[in-house]
Amino acid sequence: MIISDDLEKLLKILPIEISKTIEKYPNKNQLIEIVMDLGKKPEARFSDHVYYISNKNINWQDINYCIRRLGKFNVDNRTGIKNTLHRISSINNREGQVVGLTYRVGRAVLGNINIIRDLLEIGHSILILGKPGVGKTTAIREIARILADEIGKRVIIIDTSNEIAGDSDIGHFSIGRARRMQVKHPQLQHQVMIEAIENHMPEVIIIDEISTELEAIAARTIAERGVQLIGTAHGNSLENLIRNFTLSDLIGGIQYVTLGDEEARKRGTQKSILERKSFPTFNIVIEIHQLYSWRIHQDVEQNVDRILQGSRPILQDRFISLDNKHIIKYSQYNNNEIINSNKSKLHSIKEHSNHLLHELVNKNMNINHKIYLYLHSLSYKETQSCIDNMQLPIILTKSLDNANAILGLRIQTKNTPKLREIAKNKKIPIYVISNETIPQLIKVLKNIINSYDFKKVYKNTHIFDSLKEMRMAILNIVLSKNQTVELLPRIAYIRKYQHILAGYFNLYAISVGKEPFRRLRIYPRSLA
Repeated sequence: MIISDDLEKLLKILPIEISKTIEKYPNKNQLIEIVMDLGKKPEARFSDHVYYISNKNINWQDINYCIRRLGKFNVDNRTGIKNTLHRISSINNREGQVVGLTYRVGRAVLGNINIIRDLLEIGHSILILGKPGVGKTTAIREIARILADEIGKRVIIIDTSNEIAGDSDIGHFSIGRARRMQVKHPQLQHQVMIEAIENHMPEVIIIDEISTELEAIAARTIAERGVQLIGTAHGNSLENLIRNFTLSDLIGGIQYVTLGDEEARKRGTQKSILERKSFPTFNIVIEIHQLYSWRIHQDVEQNVDRILQGSRPILQDRFISLDNKHIIKYSQYNNNEIINSNKSKLHSIKEHSNHLLHELVNKNMNINHKIYLYLHSLSYKETQSCIDNMQLPIILTKSLDNANAILGLRIQTKNTPKLREIAKNKKIPIYVISNETIPQLIKVLKNIINSYDFKKVYKNTHIFDSLKEMRMAILNIVLSKNQTVELLPRIAYIRKYQHILAGYFNLYAISVGKEPFRRLRIYPRSLA
């Protein structure tokens, strides 16, 4: 990892005695923040201890010396240093005079999110939780660079406090090609979020500190339009977020439900229970409890349901060892019935695995008999509901690269020449409706089905051989030796079958690498 902190620029605006003391301190590279309060000794705070910089108490002259070297404080009592990531916050008295300063050291850590890179490539929305100072902002800053520079997506950062890209009109180098939108007032963050999606056609929007109900609603609106969201929120765990009624909408919202007598008997529960209200805005939740140790809820929908039912969530712990290796551990199921059913399922698959391969190829040959539909300015929830009710072979996709067709509102599509240009170059047909009503959605979906040629599907060449190779790798390496394995590179439609087979074995698998060397990586899962 490469770390850039521009510490010398921060020390220049401090009183000379304080800056010289910090320069001589041996662990200055681990410095988190400097605190200067009127009438108290100045402190240098590290992750594991506090160092008193001077025995002399801070006076008005020290405070004024620092203020003269700083820019104007915003309405949220924050300011920064140009071309750096440092943040300075003030504590004011009743008259509005500054009586305390907190100098937060901002660092660009290149390479610190390689441990979750596979989750970024999936394209799901990710919410990062953690207490203040644990590294959430540092993480999303690097995520922005990876998504923009290495994965090649159109990324926009909503930088409310200028903390992600620095206190300057030119974004800090650490965000790469990602674009940054500044916010005039913190209370307007939700409006800028919507403005970004309407005006700039991003594929990814990054938001730091989602903290109000309006921002949570704006995040849901963005997610329903098919844009990948990366956000942070204060909270130690998913359970805390469930109890937070202001932000619980980010993971689907919680509601009280009264069951009938018969339904309550079937479930073995009380008549009044808590249930998830709707689909989560964020598909993945990451808890950062300490540096380079991340706890991941890869299926938020399932884990929220399990928590509300009184069961333990299915977790994945990822951390970097002392020898710089990435280690992934899965939690064991706490429910004995689930454990026994998984054992039975695994035993059955082992006995009948050859039969499963033949069945998988025959049963799932219609996997390519689907239309991948990209939505523009339309609600995913309403469209998906129509597709489900009509049982249409349509899959909604968030990627134009995978789309067979585009569906959008007439006015919005007309005012988006970039989308029309991409569709023309990729020869993707565009369907439009005047208003987002159920009758119009049903009519246009039927037209899409009728005009699509289902004969244009991939052949099943080499599918069986690739699945046979995968079966041997799972039985001989993943299950018997409890080790991770990577398969040979395969084209996209074969990897889809491999993912299905991994599901039969109840194993977690991801696609890694770039075409034409993209391949499946299979992780061992505890089934004890």
